[in-house]
Amino acid sequence: MKANEFKVENLGNGIQCQISKEHCFGTDAMLLENFAMVKAKDICCDLGTGCGIIPLLMARDGAKYITAVEIQLQGINQLLESIKLSGLKNIITPVHSDLKELKGKVPFGIFDLVTMNPPYTAIGSGILSVNESDKFARHENACKFEDICECASHLLKYGGRLCMCLRPHRLCELFKAMNKFNIEPKRIRQVAKSAGNPPWLILVEGRLGGKSGLIIESEMHIYSSDGNYSEEMEKIYAPYSNKGKYNEADS
Repeated sequence: MKANEFKVENLGNGIQCQISKEHCFGTDAMLLENFAMVKAKDICCDLGTGCGIIPLLMARDGAKYITAVEIQLQGINQLLESIKLSGLKNIITPVHSDLKELKGKVPFGIFDLVTMNPPYTAIGSGILSVNESDKFARHENACKFEDICECASHLLKYGGRLCMCLRPHRLCELFKAMNKFNIEPKRIRQVAKSAGNPPWLILVEGRLGGKSGLIIESEMHIYSSDGNYSEEMEKIYAPYSNKGKYNEADS
């Protein structure tokens, strides 16, 4: 796909993201980046970055340096165009690789924060997508929770954070994988469409080598009772030129 075939999404502060039908982003990615609370000094790594939405948001929000890992070449090419367009050559480095094969490609033990918006469908569950990019984005055909947590345990410095989002019914699976690789769950937040609706997403933060002690934050709502975006969602969307319609399937 050529650069002029991408659609441009303005993220604020001069940051622009090139999106395509194959590699776009949804509400969950924006919620994850917001939940991760990037600090100005943070050295970050985003796994399965797709079009690079999370690294681009991190750069907008002041992260010191971001490595963006993606197994699909088109996603990498889109991110390269976004980096060029946004002037982020010295801030974001794309790495074309399977996250299980990062040794020697990305430094280990240096990252303050690792993020991933993982495939939501476990192996053997659901109908496998026909589109190749959707297979990687929605199904665990390329990596499982254990692969993600093992990778993060190598990338993070001691005390570094892993932030992920996932469907509620898979939370116990993630906690087991985190425990196996010495990542202690420290903070979770449920996200629901509106008050009274069951959560469709859970945001999780763990710390490498962290002590036990889990904080459960107040539930977040996408919409308020009047059908408009909640005050919190309005703040998240504020820097954007376009406000996307909430979609539980966006991932």
